[in-house]
Amino acid sequence: MKNKIILTLICLIFFTPLFAQTTEGKKPLKEIVFEDLSLKDKLAQTIFIATDIDTAYKYKSAIEKGLVGGVLIQWGNYSLEETKDIIDKMQGWAKKSPLGLPLLIAIDYEGGTVYTPVTLGFPYLPTNMLLAAANNQMDTTTLFYIVATELKNAGVHINFAPVIDVNINPSNPIIGVRSFGSDTQIVSDMGLALITGMQKAGIMAVAKHFPGHGETTQDSHYATPRFAQDRESFEKIHLPPFKNAIHNGVMGIMSAHIIYDFLDKENPATFSPAIINNLLKKELGFEGIIISDSLDMQGASKTGDISTAARKSIASGVDIVLTSRKDPAITNSELLKQINKTLPKRRVEEAAQKVFNLKKKLGLFEEQHATMPIKSSLEAYNYFAQKLSNQGVTLIRSAENFIPFKTQKEQPKLCTVLFSPTRFADQLTDFSAPFIEKGWKVKYYNASMRPKAKDIQRAKECMKGADLVVVGSLQWADKPLESQKNALKQLLKINPNIVLLSLMSPYDIKNYPQIKNVIAMYGVSRFSTKAAANILLGNIEAKGKAPVAL
Repeated sequence: MKNKIILTLICLIFFTPLFAQTTEGKKPLKEIVFEDLSLKDKLAQTIFIATDIDTAYKYKSAIEKGLVGGVLIQWGNYSLEETKDIIDKMQGWAKKSPLGLPLLIAIDYEGGTVYTPVTLGFPYLPTNMLLAAANNQMDTTTLFYIVATELKNAGVHINFAPVIDVNINPSNPIIGVRSFGSDTQIVSDMGLALITGMQKAGIMAVAKHFPGHGETTQDSHYATPRFAQDRESFEKIHLPPFKNAIHNGVMGIMSAHIIYDFLDKENPATFSPAIINNLLKKELGFEGIIISDSLDMQGASKTGDISTAARKSIASGVDIVLTSRKDPAITNSELLKQINKTLPKRRVEEAAQKVFNLKKKLGLFEEQHATMPIKSSLEAYNYFAQKLSNQGVTLIRSAENFIPFKTQKEQPKLCTVLFSPTRFADQLTDFSAPFIEKGWKVKYYNASMRPKAKDIQRAKECMKGADLVVVGSLQWADKPLESQKNALKQLLKINPNIVLLSLMSPYDIKNYPQIKNVIAMYGVSRFSTKAAANILLGNIEAKGKAPVAL
């Protein structure tokens, strides 16, 4: 059965056009032509709001008035049924609008530090950095075809992924495992694998953050970073993944709130005609949809409120502005006042036309029939996610072939102490399963990410009499947690042969040069967790290669 599923998937993916939109069996809704839209209606097409499921009703009136072109559904602890239900409700509100224009529904579904195991009911993705460590483009394409069908069946049209920033700066505070790594070619290849899988399933992919967020020391959520390298490095390292995505038909690109002095000394990319219009559109020839990163981020909002940021974005060449949770009626009204003053009317017309055409291309003006998921899609997803995790989890170092761990004891003892947020607890428990299957006695402790004295004492109790001690460290990005470092130092005094599991950012490994045995997981999931355990036991060979310099 599994082989049949895999063969069906390969046929579906590799023998269909890059963007699949099936219109067979669909009936057109009432005919809507772009010329029927007023200037206010057209402007509304460019405005996307953000909401979670609990607060969506705040926007019911604005959607019914036709003031919104699309919605970004933000994460939260919701089931897939709840996600589907709120999407259906919002589309119902949109049908009541004067023109009945349907909404584009978007999601930030990229894995890693942006997506958690309790978000919206979709499968929990391996991180980009783990996928790059596996470097298996065909299976990655297949995995993202599977997850894209789940998105499509739920009513989602756009995924704000993949991140194709080349993360060459270990001190980057925001990208980290969201990136495929520091190798430009791997980033290009793996980015295309994700784009291909999603778009062949009928989901619009959005490559981000143009023209590159991998060489910054500031987080654009809290500041306006400046790109630290020269133009030659920029064109050699950071631009090629975007060129490759454009050449191969990516439908969307998201701009970065970063200043590139050699292109525009004054404006972050989102507000810069030199970057959006001249570089992206004219020089690189991109004709798809350009989307701003969220305009409530400090990198965009420092120079004014969200309406001002939206005006600057559209004027620069952006087609869709993410206005976060601001009232769309206010945004629409304030932008209308600026048309033919600081916001050219032709730019609004052009952006709105592109969004309108996108809705047509995605089949939003056709009567929607429930799409059937691929048979046993969850089984297929689990198969590929585990396979890629097995290939990606990386043995960084092993002193005197300590890994795989060998013992002659009939019932050896394992102590596992993982410094991790509780939201990953259900993913981490899978680490014990391969050991239990082999007859090990297991003690397991999901400790605080910022361990206190009681956590260290409990870890020491766990270690007593253990044949193997595994400690997991978790660092989100560039800043090490001193409490974790101190805890590990204390535990190393008791057992210098501790195996370190780097659970998230592999850059935390540099904090522990004294640890002899290290495995990098690049992100917490039950798949990467199980892969790490099986590498330790010698059940599988460690094949992953770190996609960043450590």
